[in-house]
Amino acid sequence: MIRRFRWHAAVLLLVLVLAALVVVVLPGSPPAGGPPEGVPRVLVALGDSTISGEAAGDYEAGTDGTGGDWCHRSRNASIHKTGLRSIDETINLACSGAPSAQVGLGDAKQYTEGSQASRLSALAKQKRVVAILVAVGANDDPAFSHVLDGCVQAWLDASKSACSVTAGDWQARVDRMVPKVTKALADIRTAMADAGYQNSDYHLVLQSYAAPISPEVRPELRNLNGCPFREEDLRWVRATAVPKITDGVRQAARDSGARFLDVSRAGLGHEACTQEDPKNEWFSRLSVKWNDLSEDERASHALQESFHPNAAGHAQFGRCLGEFLSTSDRAAACLAGSDGNLHAATSIGP
Repeated sequence: MIRRFRWHAAVLLLVLVLAALVVVVLPGSPPAGGPPEGVPRVLVALGDSTISGEAAGDYEAGTDGTGGDWCHRSRNASIHKTGLRSIDETINLACSGAPSAQVGLGDAKQYTEGSQASRLSALAKQKRVVAILVAVGANDDPAFSHVLDGCVQAWLDASKSACSVTAGDWQARVDRMVPKVTKALADIRTAMADAGYQNSDYHLVLQSYAAPISPEVRPELRNLNGCPFREEDLRWVRATAVPKITDGVRQAARDSGARFLDVSRAGLGHEACTQEDPKNEWFSRLSVKWNDLSEDERASHALQESFHPNAAGHAQFGRCLGEFLSTSDRAAACLAGSDGNLHAATSIGP
């Protein structure tokens, strides 16, 4: 009887030990599967027009108005220009005009396309995502492209207030943007976790926005042939609008644990209409696709490419991104070096 009791007691003790191990080990276990192995290593871009390649031309099939898709994903976009030899493929999921809600998870759509984070999750199960570049926020409360449209309208009509005035409390608009960007980044983390990745398995980089115009606009180009802006609005865009958006995006990066790439000063001296030869500029001037004006379904997008980084600008931003990804620094600023090209200045990044 005593032996039987001891045997039952030993079995009970073993069961209790195994149960304790299950409780302790399982919650800390890594996600099932993990990143895929033996597949192409890829860089992925998510976000809005400054990342999709608006104005850089050579758009991917189906993104230049087909079926209402105006995402304008360019083969010249910065994600394709990093020069990183350790990467097998670069993939652009960004869409011109995208708000944070469409970049993240959910039902929001932009130009017929659904969640970018959902597409990322599916992609990450098929290919090894090494890094994700994100630029988002300007189309939320700041509505920066609409503000620039207002600047042009103010130039056309002297009775209208400067866009720096009609933009209202710019800081408040940026403040409302920050949590939306933070949520989009959290959704991206969730999408990657669903694909089996831990945060340490990839780099998440949040990029800020560059000023496409500046007070240095050539006088002969301050018109409909180039950059129709009032001088006070040109000063406001560079000195107030872009710096405040940059601070907001930087805060979102900190809150999300993402790396931060500051491009706010990247275009200095190369903004639209600052050079006699537009080939030396990194941003598009007022751009009108005249042929599109004759087609009802395209006419409303005829000016869509105005005041965005062009192919030359994306080549420079891509170079800087490649340098940044080659470091372990948490932040950097893209600034021109002595060779005239952009480089990742990690000692200056916040």
